[in-house]
Amino acid sequence: MTSRATSWALRTAALVVTGTLAAGCSAPGGSGPAWTAQPNASSGASPDGTSTGGGSPAAEPAPTSSGSAAATPGPAATAAAWKTFTDPGRTVSFDLPEEWIAQSVTPEDGALPGALKIEVKKQDGTFMAALRTGLAPSEAACPDSGKKPYVVISSVPVSLPGLAGEGTIAPHAVYRVIQGYRYFGSYGITNIVGGADGQACELRNVVRGPAGKGDYSFGDVAVLKAFAPDEKVAPAKTFDTLGQAAKYVDESPDFANVQRMLMSLEIKN
Repeated sequence: MTSRATSWALRTAALVVTGTLAAGCSAPGGSGPAWTAQPNASSGASPDGTSTGGGSPAAEPAPTSSGSAAATPGPAATAAAWKTFTDPGRTVSFDLPEEWIAQSVTPEDGALPGALKIEVKKQDGTFMAALRTGLAPSEAACPDSGKKPYVVISSVPVSLPGLAGEGTIAPHAVYRVIQGYRYFGSYGITNIVGGADGQACELRNVVRGPAGKGDYSFGDVAVLKAFAPDEKVAPAKTFDTLGQAAKYVDESPDFANVQRMLMSLEIKN
């Protein structure tokens, strides 16, 4: 067994208890060098205890005044060519694989004026992520009886505007898993701490936006929870073990491409 496999085995054992692309896409720039989130990150642990590499699940970055946090990069993105989507108002932009499709759709009810919703899909129609802006800030009650264990498998800092305050961190692109009758996993960007002591009712792939701008979300689901057996889980994913979730993050070409896409997001002030 390799050292990485051994690390996963030990970690798992310890934790058992977006239609047509609008004119906003630029011409592809061709293939580039293999991408990693932080090529200079070293393995080991940061001063705050966050995992910094080696494919191991990362502890959720603690709120800090400096906004610094360690990264857990996934595999290099595999798409050979990329393009850039920009909305007509040029308020947001992000990169996506050349063959993927980005489409503007009607925002959900309750969104602030000027809000956007952009869905990203693979060429075969598979939904990959949605970017939502102008979300009205909201809070959900979380009684102790509703809390479930969760793990941050991947956490990489991204440069995005966000509202700092109690319960927030610097924005990160994350992959988190919450435990119910199975393990439920989701990717997205967030600056909201999931919960205290590795327990949460839900994990929000939402960034608290600057005052007056509303919140925004970019991920497969805006809110991840421990689903009931009769609830639809997709596009979130299910796993039988934490090891399976970790393997998806460590080896999946789709996740590698999504992570690069999430980290390329730019929000214009």
